[in-house]
Amino acid sequence: MSRRYDAVLFDLLTALLDSWSLWTAVAGSEESGRSWRAEYLRMTYEAGRYRAYEDMVREAGARAGLAPRRATELAAELASRYGELEPWPGAVDALTKVRQAGVPLGIVTNCSEELGRVAVSRVPIPFNVVVTAERAGFYKPDPHPYRLALQELGVLPERCLFVAGSAYDLVGTARVGLPTFWHDRIGMELPQSVPEPMLKHRDLAPLVATVLA
Repeated sequence: MSRRYDAVLFDLLTALLDSWSLWTAVAGSEESGRSWRAEYLRMTYEAGRYRAYEDMVREAGARAGLAPRRATELAAELASRYGELEPWPGAVDALTKVRQAGVPLGIVTNCSEELGRVAVSRVPIPFNVVVTAERAGFYKPDPHPYRLALQELGVLPERCLFVAGSAYDLVGTARVGLPTFWHDRIGMELPQSVPEPMLKHRDLAPLVATVLA
C-alpha cells in the first residue's frame, strides 16, 4: 500500500484525547468547563514563548470568571487528573491502522513535559516523536514546535499530514506548510483570518484513506 504522506503529526489534547470532558468534570459544569478551556486555547494562541503550562491554565480560569483562589485549586486538580484522559472513540483504531502501514507518528502538544508524558501514556500507541511546548520553548501556533517535530522525524512539511484538534492549529500549520486534517470533534467555529483546513471531519474515520493510497 502506497503512502500519500511520509509521516503524520497529531495535536494531542484535542485531536486524540477528549480533554474537554475532563475540564468539564473539574469545573463542575459543561458551561464553565468549555469557557475555561476556550479561554486557555485563546491564551496559548497569543502566548508565543513558553511559560509554565500550569500557570496558563490557572490564569485562563480566572479570565473565564473563576475566583482567583478557585482557579488555582481547579488548575491543580486538573493537573492531578491527567491520568483520567481518554482517547476519542475511534482514535486508537485509526492510529493503529496507520502505524501498521509503516507510517511514523508524532505528537505536537501545548503542554508541559511532565503532563505531556502523562497524556501521551493515555494513547496506547507508540509515537516516534513527542514535542511539547515546554521542550520546543514556544506554544503553538508558533512555528517552532511543528518544525522541531518535522526535523526529528526527518520529513518535509509537504510530505507530513498534521491532524489538528483546535482551529488555532490551522494558523501554525499554514505558516509551516503542513497539510492539515482538522478533527473538529466538538464543532468549533473557525475564527476570522484562520486558514481553511485541507480536510475537516467530526471523527477520525477518514484518516487512513487520507494517509494511504
